[in-house]
Amino acid sequence: MNMNERIARINELYHKSQKEGLTEEEKAEQAKLRREYVESVRNNLRGQLDQITIENADGSRVNLGEKYGRKHD
Repeated sequence: MNMNERIARINELYHKSQKEGLTEEEKAEQAKLRREYVESVRNNLRGQLDQITIENADGSRVNLGEKYGRKHD
């Protein structure tokens, strides 16, 4: 399931929960989809932040991903 399909399903479950409620299986699916979505957003943001390089006044450069980022295997 791609991200657009996940978002559509999250929204579908939300609207159903507001109208008639969700079954336990649907609640579990909704929680799982939300966790996956949040994890994806965090990973994307972390990837972008890991690419930031700061140039100091003396001309030296510091890659913040290498200095502070999570180490990737």
